[in-house]
Amino acid sequence: MQTDNRFLDGMARFLTDAAGAAQAFRAEMETMVKARFERLISDLDLVQRDEFEAVKAMAARARVENEKLAARVAKLEAALGTAKAPRGRSSVREAPSGKRAKGNL
Repeated sequence: MQTDNRFLDGMARFLTDAAGAAQAFRAEMETMVKARFERLISDLDLVQRDEFEAVKAMAARARVENEKLAARVAKLEAALGTAKAPRGRSSVREAPSGKRAKGNL
């Protein structure tokens, strides 16, 4: 048996409307938080993952090419017999004032 109770009908409508309003509020808050995080991340000047991966691949190729060229130069120097002395400390050193000065090491 069903009864017509205006109070219960009103409460049901109110709760249904409140649930809809809560969902709309939640969606609005998510949008605002997402926009704020996107703005914060863009202010940090971060790179995108695909750009990072592309530069990383370019650096790896450049490193391999550099190693090949270094080996080629070493081979040519050995063939010519003009191998350079290994780079170490030079005869030029920094003076305490930050200026370059010649001295004995």
